[in-house]
Amino acid sequence: MPYRPPLVAHEYFVADPPELPVREHGEGGLSAVTAAEPVAVGEAGVMLKATTSAEETLVVQVGVAGEGVIRVRLSEDADARPRSERALTLVTPGTYEGARAEAVPGGPIVVDAGSLRAEISLSPWHLRFTDASGRTLVEQDRGHTDISGRMRTLPFGRSAAGGAPAAYHESFGAAPDEAFAGFGESFTPLDKRGQRPVMWNFDAFGAESQRAYKNVPLYVSSRGYGVLLDSGAPAEFDVCQSTHSVVQVLVPDDVLDYYVLAGPTPPEVLDRYDRLTCRPALPPKWAFGTWISSGFFVDSQERVLARARTIRERGIPCDVLHLDTYWQAEGHWSDLRWDPETFPDPEAMLAELDGMGFKVCLWMNPYISHLSPAFLEAANAGYFLKTAAGEAYVADCWHGSFPPCGIVDFTNPEAVAWFQGLLRPLLRQGVQAFKTDFAEGVPRDAVAYNGMTGTDLHNVYTLLFNDAVAEVTREVHGHGLVWARSSFLGGQRHSAQWGGDTYTSYAAMGSTLRGGLAHGLSGVPFWSHDAGGFTGRPTDDLYVRWTQFGALSPLLRLHGTTSREPWEFPAVEKHAVEALRLRYRLMPYLYSAAVEAARTGAPMMRALCVDHPDDPVAWQADLEYLLGRDLLVAPMTSPDGTRQVYLPRGEWVDYWTGEVLAGPRYVPVAKPLEQVPLFVRHGALIPVTVPGDTVGTPAELTLVAFGGGDSRTEIHDTDGETVVVATRDGDTLRVAVTGPKRIATVEFAPVEGAPGRAVITQERS
Repeated sequence: MPYRPPLVAHEYFVADPPELPVREHGEGGLSAVTAAEPVAVGEAGVMLKATTSAEETLVVQVGVAGEGVIRVRLSEDADARPRSERALTLVTPGTYEGARAEAVPGGPIVVDAGSLRAEISLSPWHLRFTDASGRTLVEQDRGHTDISGRMRTLPFGRSAAGGAPAAYHESFGAAPDEAFAGFGESFTPLDKRGQRPVMWNFDAFGAESQRAYKNVPLYVSSRGYGVLLDSGAPAEFDVCQSTHSVVQVLVPDDVLDYYVLAGPTPPEVLDRYDRLTCRPALPPKWAFGTWISSGFFVDSQERVLARARTIRERGIPCDVLHLDTYWQAEGHWSDLRWDPETFPDPEAMLAELDGMGFKVCLWMNPYISHLSPAFLEAANAGYFLKTAAGEAYVADCWHGSFPPCGIVDFTNPEAVAWFQGLLRPLLRQGVQAFKTDFAEGVPRDAVAYNGMTGTDLHNVYTLLFNDAVAEVTREVHGHGLVWARSSFLGGQRHSAQWGGDTYTSYAAMGSTLRGGLAHGLSGVPFWSHDAGGFTGRPTDDLYVRWTQFGALSPLLRLHGTTSREPWEFPAVEKHAVEALRLRYRLMPYLYSAAVEAARTGAPMMRALCVDHPDDPVAWQADLEYLLGRDLLVAPMTSPDGTRQVYLPRGEWVDYWTGEVLAGPRYVPVAKPLEQVPLFVRHGALIPVTVPGDTVGTPAELTLVAFGGGDSRTEIHDTDGETVVVATRDGDTLRVAVTGPKRIATVEFAPVEGAPGRAVITQERS
């Protein structure tokens, strides 16, 4: 008998997306808009009556939603809205004073949004988007048919099954060399060409697949534009997978509602995206320090205090202690009550930790175990999602590992108030923030207080959950920081997100990095990951390499199923702690980059295509990134300490050796365990400080010059903005400083040709 490998258990998610209906053999239903006639032409847009290949009549609306932003809607009813609007509005159309829509006799209708124009041909129907000069950015696919005349790509139209509308769809032509990035925190290669992202928040069970905790129906193209879909539905994007030259969008909603965003660069696309949704929320400065977790095992007040003392005694820079699941009684997760046996006096503990300079974050989620005393209270009050029969929906949110739970219904204002009432006393005790775990588990057959189905609520539920926690945190502490695992469109208003429960391996570290870069190009600049990996114990070398990656990420947390405390890795503790000290030394630079990211929407951890969109390799080199504008980080993703690093155009200085390397090209890099591959843009001025136990706000900084030529940098801090301008004068670098920071000294990296001395002039603002 031939050998057959053993069957591998299949993981069923408690909230898998619904299957799309399938048409019966011979049943029609795929329809395309074939022609249209104007109904109304206004200053900012046009409404048209469209006919389809199935002899339907639909409404098309094309209008200006901001400078460089055009909105397209297709529906049966002109007033139709995405179903998710029953819970919250995801996108708010803007205005543009220069908007113009006009019909050219015998020609197309033109909708002008300044840097973006839409040209509408009525018969046959066609829609094309250009820049202000008339260069085509993207246009609707003109349809792929086979030898029998059947459509093989989804046209601009809608489909029916069983005699009822099932979904709307759109298709865009794609150039052979076009790259696409975004779609949320997808852990697959950054260029999504050939992939099929589904906008459905999963418990991803790791960070090595296309299943994503955080989906954002937004993508940016290497051809200088972006596309944003306004829907909370489980939409599918076929990115040149079924047909290499077409991006197909399938939306099982009551309307197709999307925006085309002008670039030409990814930061300009993201800026326009933020104007439609919101600017990213800047975390408080202490959040940029090290977060050290209790790990996923039983904890206690005594252990927490001992951990804090050890951190300070060993000189490990750290600002936040995170207490994971076991601050609550086992079996009660997550009723938001201290376990009285293991944490007999939490107020005293929090006060002592505050005296040592620690903030405290607590784990929680929106699921309450049916064994918790809080379950009956909430169920009787109607605070949980319900079954179709009206009973509290009890779901296996832990995949059999822990007791089934009720899911708090955040569409119910009374449930929100009750839930916040559980959080408020903890915040007043001194807890600074909550890790908002899970929230991907809304089953499709659940029913919400406001009448929404679980399918329609599923993706936006995470926004309601994080909104509720952020709101009460802001009420007590003045900031809305959450440490969130799941998110969706507009989630950049929740200022900290992390990459979920990844495995401990070099491969998983690489895919985690890819997820962070994709999420940054989806509008979320403040992202982190479990340094060391989550599931299992990392090898010593992997622990150091992942800690180095974490130390040069927007935010940093050491967390896993086993301890990630540096002293638990005695052979390499020194190297891990040195990585943390490097982060604290670079804090003036990092925080400045964070402030800029919050203002502009550009990611703090920047895929190379953010700054080099015209370089095709920059869309593919996805195991490295720019941290801010001047540091190029290439985490060591190989256990042998070697890798290839792509240097984009310009000159780059090896941070450790001062060697100057010219791009664009790949270079082989070998680094000992204590050094992360790190390069600095030649000529950059990097503000640094003396690393301390906590982040702080130093009044006096050092400036490190990498090359010593003419340069300028801005230092942002809680005490204001400082501008530094350096001018080369022979062998002297003249440094003019304006602002509250004092530059005490200038250091010169060991770069060939650097000046010999610096002269500093300071002007206080």
